[in-house]
Formats: sequence, structure tokens, C-alpha cells
Amino acid sequence: MALLDIYAGKNAINRIRNEGFSPELFDYMLGASGGPKWFVLAGLDRYIFTEFFKGRSKPLDIIGSSAGAFRFACFAQEDPLAATNRLAQRYSTTQYSDSPTPKEITDKGIALLDYVLGDTGAKQIVDNPVIKAHFIVAKCKGLTQFESKPLQLTGLVASAGANALKRKWLNSFYERFVFSAPSSSLSITDPYGLKTQSIALTDNNLSQALMASGSIPLIIEGVKNISGAPHGMYRDGGIIDYHFDLSFGPQKGLVFYPHFNKRPIPGWFDKSLKNRLPHNTSYDDVVMLVPSDEFISQLPYAKIPDRKDFETMPALQRIPYWEGVINQSDKLGQEFAKLYESQTIIEHVKPFDFL
Repeated sequence: MALLDIYAGKNAINRIRNEGFSPELFDYMLGASGGPKWFVLAGLDRYIFTEFFKGRSKPLDIIGSSAGAFRFACFAQEDPLAATNRLAQRYSTTQYSDSPTPKEITDKGIALLDYVLGDTGAKQIVDNPVIKAHFIVAKCKGLTQFESKPLQLTGLVASAGANALKRKWLNSFYERFVFSAPSSSLSITDPYGLKTQSIALTDNNLSQALMASGSIPLIIEGVKNISGAPHGMYRDGGIIDYHFDLSFGPQKGLVFYPHFNKRPIPGWFDKSLKNRLPHNTSYDDVVMLVPSDEFISQLPYAKIPDRKDFETMPALQRIPYWEGVINQSDKLGQEFAKLYESQTIIEHVKPFDFL
């Protein structure tokens, strides 16, 4: 049974054929939004963070939104394995009251980040000389900046409608802010021309930026007036960059992308738009690792965890299910290790089927 599907763009395939498969091929790494869907990638993260990129000296820009930002906050710490295990353990065992308010969910999220970062995690991330973290956040304009649910919902409906007509019209409702390692020169190219501002990460704003990157509209309170950034309301980075439709510079290396979905969805509002696919140029240099359908069929309930599990499963059912997926995900890390160490990855690489 194939556990892992590997997809790559045309440039990436050519480079692997000509140069072999090695960590040195990559200058960038992506981490998508998706909440608990991340649990299926935990085993890959454990291997990639601690073994595949072990001993690296060339800078690696890691770009994450929402859950991807949380994962990469673990990667950029001095002990990424311990941080990843803290995130997986605390996140998977989170419990809420029967009808949680946004404040309750927000407070639990803040406590989760405090646990994952500890006393020195923020400084370790900011000062990391090799693993350069970038957390994507959406700054809200218009009605989406308010916490009032009727106002916020009206703004969300309006922005979803505008996005359905033209993705570039999201510019009227949100602006992409990237909170970046201060020593990085990362540049982002958006084929839709959505505006991007870069803000330097500091010990003071890192936790705020992370919390904002995962602040799901209507569910979690947004973060106001992040230190070092323009005043305003900041929310989930996945609103603009759910699974990404971007290219990166100035380095010319490939993009490494462990993902739970073989068809990336550009933004949060594109989930129902079947024809809204990423541009070829955004994926020409990407290598994507995805759990196979066969692997997913062997998971408890034959599915990847998602946020709806909070609503459909009592904690006594949900927590063992999520923990079981996290444990089984180690098989993906082992499979990738086997393919990499045997240098047989090129035999398994397939071109993206959505391009």
C-alpha cells in the first residue's frame, strides 16, 4: 500500500532528475491552514524538522498561515521535536464547554500558544539564524474588523461574494501582512496582485501574530493593534492564503510542501469554487507530499480530522480518534525517510493533476 503521494511542478521534476533529491534543493517550505487536519502531517513534521533538514546551514524560509504558522513556530525553535509534540498533545486534548463563546475559544488558543512557546520560544524563533519563520495574517477592512457577529457576518458575506467574482477584489476587504524573521529577505509574488506588507517579528509581537494567524472569523476573537504593525484588526491568514497561490524569491530553490490535500485551494472563500485553482507559475517549483487515499482509508473513521469533529464528536470519542491519527502519522514520516534515504523519490513523483 502506497502511504504517501508525491507531486511536483515541471521545474521541480526536472531538478530532481538532474540533481537528485536533497534538502539543499529547497529554499522555501509551506504550511497550510486547516486546523486539526494538521494531525495527519505530525509524523512527517517530526521527521522533516529534526532529520531531513538537520544540520542545515543555508537559510530556509518557512511560510505558514493558521495551523501552518503554529507548526512552523515549532520548527523554528531550538528543539522542534519537543515543540511539535507539545502542540500535538495540547491541541488534540483541547476541550470546550457545550456552547463555547469566542472568548472561551480565544483563551484556550492563547493558553495553547503559551504552552508551545514556553518562556523562550519566541526569542528562539526570532533569533534563529537558519530557519526563517514567516506567519501570514489578514488585516481586516470594513465590517470584518468588528467583533459584533452581525456586522462581521455581513462583511464576510460581502467579501465572499466579491471573491467569487474576482479574487483580486479581496483587496477591498483584507490586506496580507507577513510577520517575518527580521533577517530574511523573502519576497512574495501574488498572481492576483493582492497587497502584501511585511512586518518584522519581535519577541513582543510573535505571540500576537501567531494568534492572529489562527483567529478564525466568528469563532475566535481577532487580534487588535499588533505591536510594530499598523493599528487595526488582524484575523486568520487562511482567509487570503488558505493553501497558497504564490511564488517566492529572491532565491531560486524549490518549495517543500507537506500537505493534506492534493488539490490546493488558494483562499478560504475558494473552498466552494471548484474552478478556482492555483496558477501553474505558483506550483512549477513545488514538491508536495500528501497522505495517499489508501493511507487515509486506514485512519479511524477513514478520514482526516477537521474542525467539525468538535461539534460532531464528544470529547471521549474525539480525543482518542485525534491521538490515533497523530500516532499513525509517524508512518508517513517513516515512508518519506525510506524514499529519501534510498534516493527513489523520483520514481514516485507525479505531476500535479490540477494544473
